[in-house]
Amino acid sequence: MRRRHFIGLGVGGAMLLSAPARAQPAKTYRLGYLALLPGEDKSLAKPLLQRLDELGYHRGVNMILDYRSAEGRAERLPQLAAELVRTAPDLVIAGFGTLAPKAAMAASSKIPVVFTSVGDPIGAGLISSLSQPGGNATGLSGQASDITAKRLQLLEDLIPGKNLIAVLGNPDTPYTALALRQVKTAAATMGQPLVVFEARTAEQLPTAIEAVISSGATSLLLLEDPVLLGAKQQTIQLVTKARLPAIYGARDYVEAGGLISYGPDQRQMSRRAAEYVDKILKGASPANLPVEQPTTFELIVNLKTAKDLGLEIPATLLARADEVIE
Repeated sequence: MRRRHFIGLGVGGAMLLSAPARAQPAKTYRLGYLALLPGEDKSLAKPLLQRLDELGYHRGVNMILDYRSAEGRAERLPQLAAELVRTAPDLVIAGFGTLAPKAAMAASSKIPVVFTSVGDPIGAGLISSLSQPGGNATGLSGQASDITAKRLQLLEDLIPGKNLIAVLGNPDTPYTALALRQVKTAAATMGQPLVVFEARTAEQLPTAIEAVISSGATSLLLLEDPVLLGAKQQTIQLVTKARLPAIYGARDYVEAGGLISYGPDQRQMSRRAAEYVDKILKGASPANLPVEQPTTFELIVNLKTAKDLGLEIPATLLARADEVIE
C-alpha cells in the first residue's frame, strides 16, 4: 500500500536540476558500469538506464554499456576496473558502495567516474569536498548527519522506553565508521543505551546476532554496507529467528521480510546519477559538480513481519510511513 512518495536531494551549496528529455545525441557513447553486488543490473542499474534512455541515450543505438560485476567478491574489483578502462569508455558508473568507485579511480585518474551511492565519499578519499570534488569522480552520497538519530527514535517509537539497542555494522568501511560516531552522539543526547557489535563478513553474521541476543538488547539497528547488504537474506533469516525487531537503511531489507527501513530512495538516487552522466558527457567536469546528499527519506514498514513478531506498530508511525507492506 503506497502512502506517499517523494524525495529531494540537496547539494553542498548547489542543486542540479533534473534535465528534461533531450533529442537523441548524435555521438555514440561508451559507458562502463562497475558493480560490487550481484544483480545490480537488475536492481539499481535499471532506474539509471531508464533515466539515460529518457535523456536520449539508447543502448544499442547511440550508447554502448559494458557491465562488470564482482558478484560480491571485492577482491575482483581491481581486475574488472582495469578491464573497463581497456575498453576506453567515455565514463565509468560505479555501483552501490565505496569499493567500486575506489577501484575505478585507482584504474584511471582521467576517465570520469560517477558513483551512485557512497556513504562517506570524503572519508573514503574519493573527493576533496562535497561542493568541489576536485578529481575525476562525483555523484551521490547516501549519508546525512541526522539519519542515525532518526532511526534510533523510530526504534524507541516501536518499543517505548530506554531499552538497550544493539548496533551492528562493518567497522572497516568509511560509512560505518562515520555512522557509528553519529549514532553514539545521538544516543548520548537521547540518553539511549547502546551496545555495538561488528561483522566484517557474511560468515561473521551468525556469531554477531548470537552476541546481540546474549546482550539483552531489545532491538537492532543495522549499519549496512555492500558486504552486509549482499547478505541481506541471511541477515533477515537470522534476525527473524531471533525475533528481534530491527531497522535498516535500505528498503531492500523490508521487501525481503525485514521489519522497517528508513533511508534515501536508492532508485531515485540512481536516476539522479544518470543526470550526472548526461552533464559530464556534455562537457561538465566532475571536479566541479557538487556531490549530492539526501535531505528527505522514505519510511517503509512491513506489517506482516510486525505481526509475526507479535509487535503492534503505533498508528502515528504508520501514518508517517511512505509505504506499508501487508
